[in-house]
Amino acid sequence: MKKITLLTIVLLVSSKILLANKVDFIIINKEDRQVTLYNKGKEVKSFSISLGFEPLGKKIKKGDGKTPEGLYHIEEKLNQSAFYLALKISYPNPWDIRRALNLNHHPGGQIMIHGFPNNGYDLKYHNKLNDWTEGCIALSNKEMLYLWENASKGVPVLIRK
Repeated sequence: MKKITLLTIVLLVSSKILLANKVDFIIINKEDRQVTLYNKGKEVKSFSISLGFEPLGKKIKKGDGKTPEGLYHIEEKLNQSAFYLALKISYPNPWDIRRALNLNHHPGGQIMIHGFPNNGYDLKYHNKLNDWTEGCIALSNKEMLYLWENASKGVPVLIRK
């Protein structure tokens, strides 16, 4: 009986610890090259990031190399992509689409938070000191695994300049 009670207590405590680290909001600060993960208003973790190859300014069109700015959410969790793991962001939102169409452009899409490439990985190019994505937010694979395990579909993502 003592073993069952002790096991129950251990499981309850460990489940509370696991739930305490769940990410319920993500803020990406492009200027500081940081992603900060929050749970119930408190910072859980912060990581340095790489951005699109032309990171300054708002994303206006497909292929511009810019990381978008605005409020989005995690739309999908991908474990079969060109990158270690990926969280697809809900870009473009209706405002992004309207802005692009008003300028006669396609807004682009497939913006993700992801790890390093699965193939063709080049340490001299794919690193935190270089903005190498096509508009996505890149983390190390270890950091991406943490985010993947602790963030769910629907989590809001605010991308600031």
